[in-house]
Amino acid sequence: MVSGWVEFGEKVSGEWDGFGADFTAEGKPTELPEYVVPEAYREWEVKVFDWQTQCPTLAQSQSQSLAYKTIKLLPTVGCEADAATVHTIQERNISAAAAFAYQWSGSYVAVWQNQMMELEHCLIHPRNKESRVRIIQLLELPGLKLSSVRVFVEQWYGPFRNGDQLGGCSVRDSAFAATQPLEASQVSGLWESTSAVANFHPSQNKMIQHVGDERSSKSLRDEDDLILLPKQLWCSVKKADDNLDTCCEVGWLLDEGRAITAKCILSSSAELKEIAIADETRL
Repeated sequence: MVSGWVEFGEKVSGEWDGFGADFTAEGKPTELPEYVVPEAYREWEVKVFDWQTQCPTLAQSQSQSLAYKTIKLLPTVGCEADAATVHTIQERNISAAAAFAYQWSGSYVAVWQNQMMELEHCLIHPRNKESRVRIIQLLELPGLKLSSVRVFVEQWYGPFRNGDQLGGCSVRDSAFAATQPLEASQVSGLWESTSAVANFHPSQNKMIQHVGDERSSKSLRDEDDLILLPKQLWCSVKKADDNLDTCCEVGWLLDEGRAITAKCILSSSAELKEIAIADETRL
């Protein structure tokens, strides 16, 4: 059995419901298209930034497969739980990913590549396994310039049911896109991390890996590099010290001076070199 996969599968599988929103490369929330917004909101000039979402997820322990759907529900006025209508469904299977790295905790990073590169970082809260975030960095190819950021804030609502129960008013979370973003001063400065790492090489065909090798390091975060997001989240895309590799990072500030992060290192030709998931403490 592949290292840590059974534990990972148990923690990642289930019905993950919540809210999702898109942000610009500067971290500003993007309004939903007018045609999906209920007329009442338009009349009241209420801006709507968040989709209500579902993410039914199922990992198979025998075959090391993982499939999930991101379901966006049309916004409703008030509590029209019965009127929840599906807007779009995006289905994904990691067999189609360019690369995938997972941790026993249920956290993972998936790399998807079409016209753009998508880095999907899923982080499970270390003290609440029913709470997670997915932060997706969309990068232009070539060049690896950040185009936009997509964020899902999700909670676990029970075992996998393939999304047959539409969200509505049972969702414990609330819309977040227009809430206060993280303050740069909370994450800038010197941090110490313990990272679990997976290394990737173009010559290998092992594109699903367990983040296993642990290492400790220190890093300095510059305020100017940070894209600050709501829900104590941030991300960054910056050139590594050698100015050849690009480091794409996301982070979740859990408490003052404590965070979890996920990171992808990409070569100048946009080939994945490393994925790391880390616990970090501010020094």
